[in-house]
This record gives sequence, C-alpha cells and structure tokens, in this order.
Amino acid sequence: MTERLQVLVDGGKATPGPPLGPALGPLGLNIVEVLKAINEKTKAFEGMKVPVTLLIDPKTKGYTIEVGTPPTSALVLKELGVEKGSGDAGKTRVGNLSLQAAIRIAKMKAEAMQGTSLKVRVLEVVGTCVSMGVTVEGKPAKEASKEIRAGKFDKALAG
Repeated sequence: MTERLQVLVDGGKATPGPPLGPALGPLGLNIVEVLKAINEKTKAFEGMKVPVTLLIDPKTKGYTIEVGTPPTSALVLKELGVEKGSGDAGKTRVGNLSLQAAIRIAKMKAEAMQGTSLKVRVLEVVGTCVSMGVTVEGKPAKEASKEIRAGKFDKALAG
C-alpha cells in the first residue's frame, strides 16, 4: 500500500522540521535525500509556498515527488513584487497587474484551473485580483474582467 503525504513547503527551502521531518521519520526514508530532491524540484518557486505530494512505497523505501503550482494569489504577489494583498480590497490597492502577467500566470496554472480556454483562465486570475486589492491594466479588477468578457482583449488572449 502506497503512503501519500501532502505538504506545503517553501520553494527550494524544505527543511527537516515540521511538516516534513516528523512525517518522513517513521517511514524510514533518508530524509536528507528526500529534502534535496524536493528542493531541487521546487527551486523555481523560491519565496512561495508550493504544494508537494510524496508517494512512498514503505516496502522498497522508493518515493515519487509530485510538485503542484503555488496558489494563484502567490503568483500574483510574486509578479507584483509585494509581500501580501490588501487588507481592505475595496479601498486599498497594492499593485497593478498587466494583462500579459495575468496570461503568464494563467498558463502556469493551466492544469490546476477549471477554465477550458485561456480567456476563462485569465478571468480566474483577474477574479483573484479582485479580493487582493490588485488593479489589472490600471483599472479595478472587476472592470477589467468586464472588458475581457466583452472581447476587448481577444487578440491577446487568442494564444
């Protein structure tokens, strides 16, 4: 029976402390080796929390590492270079996301998103911006969302 361990780690900086160390110890794995492998696979997401799933065969001590993508909000924050979203999204703005950045994020998250087309996935990213106090193309995210739905950016979203 394969053991399944799901954890959220700092990209490229997994440590033997909780949540990984205590979970891996009883399974008899080489913790340092597993951490090295996780850090290697997540270094592209440095500075962000990354979901990682470990599939472990307790008999052979073999394991497989599956790395998810960070939450959309974390990707938006990284794109803007800010620490956190607005505490008061209706009044305070923390940054402006370009449509190109929203498209990049939507492509990164393609497998994890519900949307079937790039346009719908970009709308999901813009929707995340609404609650974070982030403007899109210099406009409130709700307004940008209406423009995307109306087809104003269809040329850029054709890819």
